[in-house]
Amino acid sequence: MKRLKTTVSAAMLMAVSLSAGAKSPVFDQVFNDSTLRIDYIFGGNDKTSLVMLDHMHKWKGWAGKRNNLEKIPYVGYGIITVTDSLTGDTIYRHSFSSLFREWQATPEAKQTSKSFQNSFLVPLPKAKAMINIVLLDMRHDKVAENTHVYTPGDILVKKADEKKTVPFRYVHKGGDPNKAIDVALLAEGYTEAEMDKFYADAKRAADAMFTHEPYKSRKNDFNFIAVAAPSVDSGVSVPRDGVWKNTAFKSHYDTFYSDRYLTTSNIFDVYDALNGIPFEHLIILVNSPMYGGGGIYNSSTLSTTGHPTFVQVLVHEFGHSFGGLADEYFYDNDVMTDSYPLDVEPTEPNITTLVDFDSKWKSMLKKGTPVPTPIELKDKYPLGVFEGGGYSSKGVYRPVDKCRMRVNDVPNFCPVCEKAINDLIDFYTK
Repeated sequence: MKRLKTTVSAAMLMAVSLSAGAKSPVFDQVFNDSTLRIDYIFGGNDKTSLVMLDHMHKWKGWAGKRNNLEKIPYVGYGIITVTDSLTGDTIYRHSFSSLFREWQATPEAKQTSKSFQNSFLVPLPKAKAMINIVLLDMRHDKVAENTHVYTPGDILVKKADEKKTVPFRYVHKGGDPNKAIDVALLAEGYTEAEMDKFYADAKRAADAMFTHEPYKSRKNDFNFIAVAAPSVDSGVSVPRDGVWKNTAFKSHYDTFYSDRYLTTSNIFDVYDALNGIPFEHLIILVNSPMYGGGGIYNSSTLSTTGHPTFVQVLVHEFGHSFGGLADEYFYDNDVMTDSYPLDVEPTEPNITTLVDFDSKWKSMLKKGTPVPTPIELKDKYPLGVFEGGGYSSKGVYRPVDKCRMRVNDVPNFCPVCEKAINDLIDFYTK
């Protein structure tokens, strides 16, 4: 497939609008208090990307943002745009990353093509609307696109059956769902008999989040909802050991042949379990004692609840899925080395290639801080520009020596990550 040569500049890496100069849309004027779920198939290989519409669903209630409707905090590696068909105005935007995008950088993608399920939520338009989705590569170039229409009253947009909603309860309620950030904690690998354990694990997960700033100071801006989806088998699949469990969402370790990478590719089943539940961000709690997890921006976090580092892994992975933060760790000649082109500024706020450092944490540096900052000066300049991050030991830089986004034994986020998360909370709630 010929690549569509549309580049997103570094200047667009913070909140932007396609309708420059236009007034921000008012939620109640353009949307119902309802949710439209859109299912897509992403597919291709290392050179080809396709995005195809699968189905649309709807249910009463909208738990997402009601301000900044046409803006996005970070570009990510994909954008959904909802446009009013009559006026042409952009009335909603959402950015994301995907497991498909990660897979395209693996050796397997050079040998075969593969498909991935993806689901996204947008508020339900009152009038006919055009929905456009684009996929971006690591250079922020557009590589795939699909535009389709939503028409009120479309008989093929399925209504959620409210009588079949999976049981759920709040394990932390900080505010009105219309204003607070709603996070679903979804059970995976818990049998019906283990649901008391799941609810206890979900409460532990929410409580753990609030031991870290800025979440600790912003407890009233979050709701955490435990969703008790039962599995036939207890535990989760471990392919390298030949163990395959019958669980609600078929999660497994060994994603991309990486032992600890725990994901699910059954996204449609995940969202079926969440139909009608007020949420906008997702954590899947996996009933396993083994180390592992994963987090993808505006997609999901997976974390195992039985490992001693459960809390640390959960907070780190939520830093990806909610905070849009990059990994700050790196290895020489790692499989993910060179993931970030060195002549392009990454979208994530906590790493830089110095291509557009002005848009990152430059203003936070102590006067006289050398850029880059030699690691031997970390005590003199604890906030600096240290080489190594985003899986690469050369050419990518991080704000501090050790942060929550680099190692598990550091209790806090660095000042750059903390500010980025705080700004994101403001974006969704103010």
